Amino acid sequence: MVQKAKILLVDDRPENLLALEAILSALDQTLVRASSGEEALKALLTDDFAVILLDVQMPGMDGFETAAHIKRRERTRDIPIIFLTAINHGPHHTFRGYAAGAVDYISKPFDPWVLRAKVSVFVDLYMKNCQLREQAALLRLQLEQGVPTGAGSNGSREPVGLLAELSARLAAVEEQAEALSKQLNESADAAAVATAAHLERKLTGLRRALDALEPPGAGGDGIVKQQGPE
Repeated sequence: MVQKAKILLVDDRPENLLALEAILSALDQTLVRASSGEEALKALLTDDFAVILLDVQMPGMDGFETAAHIKRRERTRDIPIIFLTAINHGPHHTFRGYAAGAVDYISKPFDPWVLRAKVSVFVDLYMKNCQLREQAALLRLQLEQGVPTGAGSNGSREPVGLLAELSARLAAVEEQAEALSKQLNESADAAAVATAAHLERKLTGLRRALDALEPPGAGGDGIVKQQGPE
């Protein structure tokens, strides 16, 4: 079962949170509410989020201050932030949002289709990163434990078989990442394209590490080939 991504919605007005939930419910992800900057920071202490939708105009700690706290924390500094605001103070106000670490800045009332599409991009990137971390964890486990050649009575797999499985899983992630990159290039969203490029670089590094472990006689296509009768 694929785990759902979490999306943090931060707004001091309940009706705005309800509207965001209605728009994003079609993505079928986990939506988490926060009615203040302090409440948002508390939620970020325990949960991992794919993206944060952050209202700028809030009493007490506003969106800019909240974003600054998020970016100072090592755990949360890389989470994409989309600022939402009902007030347009001109280029300086927008620049302040990007300077605070936002990947996008949307004025209310916003187009529900546009907002849903932008959030969907960052959810997809988050899911690809999760898959990448899973592949890396499997690879580290294989390297650290040094699985012995031949399957023993405990049912352990041969290194060649494990490498083949890892390579196949990585190939699936690579294929999905390539399709996502093509989609992002068409949308011309610079921030999302840069994030996707970072993901592709990670995938390339993992593929090189995995290829280096291939035994003699393995195929050059990144998939370890089992020896068997012709």
